[in-house]
Amino acid sequence: MGLPVFDQNVCADDMEKMMLNATRASNFLKAISHEGRLMILCHLATGEKSVTELEELLSARQAAVSQQLSRLRLEGLVTPRRDGKAIYYSLTDDRPKQMIEIVYDMFCKDD
Repeated sequence: MGLPVFDQNVCADDMEKMMLNATRASNFLKAISHEGRLMILCHLATGEKSVTELEELLSARQAAVSQQLSRLRLEGLVTPRRDGKAIYYSLTDDRPKQMIEIVYDMFCKDD
């Protein structure tokens, strides 16, 4: 898959669409650019987890995990589900998992 070629002949509508897509991509990349959020997404890529499970997996306090989950929710990357007192999180769609796979291949695969 190749990238499209953009030059001075790009029409205004295409340029506007490109800018909108760049903004969406930038917001997505900002959301995953924190190591805590990235680690949460890595764990959620393997399936739904409770907040307590994430705290244990990350060796982090509940407040820190909740803060990062809040940002991921704000960006639409994770979805909560309540079951009694427990709250479970899962990925909203496949975009974060696709990005995690790329990041894994680039930075972790040969470790």
